[in-house]
Amino acid sequence: MEIQSVLILLTHRNDISLAIFSLLFFPGVLLHELSHFLLARLMGVRTGGFSLIPRPLEDGRLQLGYVETAKTDFVRDALIGAAPLLAGGLFVAWVGIVHLGLLGIWDSLNSTEEQALRLAVQDLLVRSDFWLWFYLIVAVSSTMMPSRSDRRAWLPVALIVAFLLGLGIFAGAGPWLLDNITAPLNNALRTVAIVFAISMGVHLVLVMPFIFMRRVLERLTGYEIA
Repeated sequence: MEIQSVLILLTHRNDISLAIFSLLFFPGVLLHELSHFLLARLMGVRTGGFSLIPRPLEDGRLQLGYVETAKTDFVRDALIGAAPLLAGGLFVAWVGIVHLGLLGIWDSLNSTEEQALRLAVQDLLVRSDFWLWFYLIVAVSSTMMPSRSDRRAWLPVALIVAFLLGLGIFAGAGPWLLDNITAPLNNALRTVAIVFAISMGVHLVLVMPFIFMRRVLERLTGYEIA
């Protein structure tokens, strides 16, 4: 939202600001729609129209791209809808851990030594490809969340999983579930926490400069973005 506001204030043209915004986040949109398309094809679901061209919707939202898929069962529908979150999460985790070493900064935050954090940040900023990977994390993490239509099959799947877990516990399988599911579930939740921590940290770094830029431009131009 802040990026869009800054672009509108700079260009004074909705079409130009939309084009620039779309180009900035094109890598994330491409991964988002490709993950839908590829998983649908892998699961034997027919696909129709495919677009990476942005268009405004009737409710005021902006659609950056879409993939049309045939109607299928709610399990495959839920998996196809969750594909961008899975693909984007894996990408963000891979870049953040392997290419940017953000776990080192996380460890230094838990350390009592202030020098450890300073050295970790310095090591991050001197990487020759830092800005490339930083940009890709921003683009992908900003577009990896499933849309409303992507989430339409999540509720029935969640209810079925909850029902099966409740049935298993009622049948006396509680101790077995704790022994066999706790460790994998803990690792999965830790991975999810790392992904969202990286994404949130990156966006927190960006939000304040863009808020400042928007307010400065509003004062200079005399326009205000509602």
